[in-house]
Amino acid sequence: MAEAKGNGVAEASEFRALDEKSLVDYIKATPAITSVLGNRLEGLSIKEVGDGNLNFVYIVVADGGSVVIKQALPYVRCIGESWPMTKERAYFETITLKEHGRLCPEHVPEVYHADRKMSLIAMRYLKPPHIILRKGLTAGVKYPLLADHISDYVAKTLYHTSLLHLSTTEHKKRVAEYCGNVEMCRLTEQVIFSDPYQISSYNRWTSPYLDSDAEAVRSDNILKLEIAELKSMFCEKAQALIHGDLHTGSVMVTSDSTQVIDPEFAFYGPMGFDIGAFLGNLFLAFFAKDGHACEEQERHEYKRWLLGTIEDTWNLFEKKFITLWKEDSSGDAYLPGVYNNSDVQLLVQKKYMKDLFHDSLGFGAAKMIRRIVGVSHVEDLESIQDAATRAACERRALLFAKMLMKDRRNFQSISQVVAAAEEQRA
Repeated sequence: MAEAKGNGVAEASEFRALDEKSLVDYIKATPAITSVLGNRLEGLSIKEVGDGNLNFVYIVVADGGSVVIKQALPYVRCIGESWPMTKERAYFETITLKEHGRLCPEHVPEVYHADRKMSLIAMRYLKPPHIILRKGLTAGVKYPLLADHISDYVAKTLYHTSLLHLSTTEHKKRVAEYCGNVEMCRLTEQVIFSDPYQISSYNRWTSPYLDSDAEAVRSDNILKLEIAELKSMFCEKAQALIHGDLHTGSVMVTSDSTQVIDPEFAFYGPMGFDIGAFLGNLFLAFFAKDGHACEEQERHEYKRWLLGTIEDTWNLFEKKFITLWKEDSSGDAYLPGVYNNSDVQLLVQKKYMKDLFHDSLGFGAAKMIRRIVGVSHVEDLESIQDAATRAACERRALLFAKMLMKDRRNFQSISQVVAAAEEQRA
């Protein structure tokens, strides 16, 4: 049986990879899980549903309740044992779910049990009709509360883990702990900031249609200067506790619920990386829509909804973040004795948000590029069956992303960015 530690994370004696059969024995030996199942294991069913790149995910349902159990393996699942990966990512996912859940409980599922040695987490099962956001977007479903919910999540989690709210002592303590998740950061550095810009055996694209486009990315010196700056920011700017992988596959939704999952890449990094990841993936959904069969008017309306959601997400985030700042400026970043009048406070806020906006655009562009010519692609585009049609959508997205990365400082509002995306449409 796993032994509970002071941080609420239990530890088994040693790691072993579980399957559906051995998981039953683990559940029976773990009171924290059996209690969630109502201590009634009759009719217990277990189904492995992980469709991601890294982990195994099990839905466990019994007569008395349900739970999701996630186990991290010591390698990248979508590649195999040839690409080793730290199991410690499950620990950092656990403590991030707990911290983000404390700050924004409406949009983070509850953790019931965690086992560090087993690299295992048991958490609330987000029952149907919850669906992975990316799947809903690919199917053309509109989520009217998405922008409001995601902006709430990023505003609260980013603000309250930054120096706008924390003392430097507490902030550095937290930064130090999350330095332990360095292997996941190294993976991000490789697949987002390095591989797409060099020849790599892991890279892939819709060949032969995008052969010249992939080569253009690798030979664009200005683009390389920009990605170098973004990589430096990613590695050096310990701004807040970020999710680290906030794409549309890390969000589960219904018409009135939005839940953020899978923060195994979490660390103290630049705020714009989270915001940009989400916005960049919405832009990918926008450019993918032209490749999916549906009525022209329906497609046009859905693309307008996507762009409106992008605008609303940033605008609502900015408003909520500044409101938090005005209501609580207890951190050490801008001491009231120095910033002691409304004029200088306004100057500071405007500069901070302008820089954050441009950071977000740059990181969003980087996330888009890597999903087109890097190792891991997105269902929005991959589900377009005709290769030529898919490549045409990808090319438009790639051209937009390259422009956005290089020219991001010229944009003064999200509406200008949306207008630029519309100009790149079919």
